[in-house]
Amino acid sequence: MAPDKLVYMANQIATFFKSKPHAEGVAGVAGHINDFWEPRMRKQLFGLIADQYDGIDPLVLEAAPSIRKVKETA
Repeated sequence: MAPDKLVYMANQIATFFKSKPHAEGVAGVAGHINDFWEPRMRKQLFGLIADQYDGIDPLVLEAAPSIRKVKETA
């Protein structure tokens, strides 16, 4: 998926959860991504975060530690 599209989607989730109390918003972003994003999308998001890709919402960055990591296969 194009990086801009993935970041756009993650930021849309963050925008929705910004109306919640902060801790609930962070948990909501992580929960939504865990529940609805396939492993390839999560892996790509972690790569973009590691590369400090521009434009990722701070709420997404804060939720990242609670997002399930993708197991590497041999």
